[in-house]
Amino acid sequence: MKIYVNNELIEVQLEGEKNIGDVLKSFEITCEENNAAVIGIIIDGKKITADDFDSVSQQEFSESTKIEFSVVTEQNIKDSFANLASLFQDLSTAMENVPTLLQNNKNNEVANSITKLADNIDSFSHIAALSSLFPNTFSDIKIDDQELNNFFNDFSPILLDFENALKSNDSVLIGDLSEYEICPRLKSLSKALIQFTK
Repeated sequence: MKIYVNNELIEVQLEGEKNIGDVLKSFEITCEENNAAVIGIIIDGKKITADDFDSVSQQEFSESTKIEFSVVTEQNIKDSFANLASLFQDLSTAMENVPTLLQNNKNNEVANSITKLADNIDSFSHIAALSSLFPNTFSDIKIDDQELNNFFNDFSPILLDFENALKSNDSVLIGDLSEYEICPRLKSLSKALIQFTK
């Protein structure tokens, strides 16, 4: 049997595992001991969903069985948050400058900032979802005394208004939301992540 973790083949000593379920269970225990979590499993080229898990667990494995695990560690998430903290700090400055850029017809620069904002918010949402796999470590993150979920519940309507302003090409509203709503929240988010990842 071949086992890959994040696309790398690893050496495995089997200790009495009789079926695929035993292998998955012992790997899960190893992950927990190393502050890691499994976020995806592929067996012999087939992605395993929660619905498949029980039936696959009963199957026996052979020498040709290939199990691929996608794994994330606590440290991966901390590193990603630290990287995003820096990106959000830069973005807060960029969003603060949007009204001036619009007045000077620098629409390309504005478009670049908006694209970066969307990409980084997506990245943050993905990392925040993964962080919930390690509640003991990451549930303490507070942004202006708000938990992550509450912060984003407040932020989402502003982002929606911003999206609508972009669609209707309302440059005044785009500028106001960028400077007075989005910029301060990005600063708060960056500050919280920097403090947390110190």
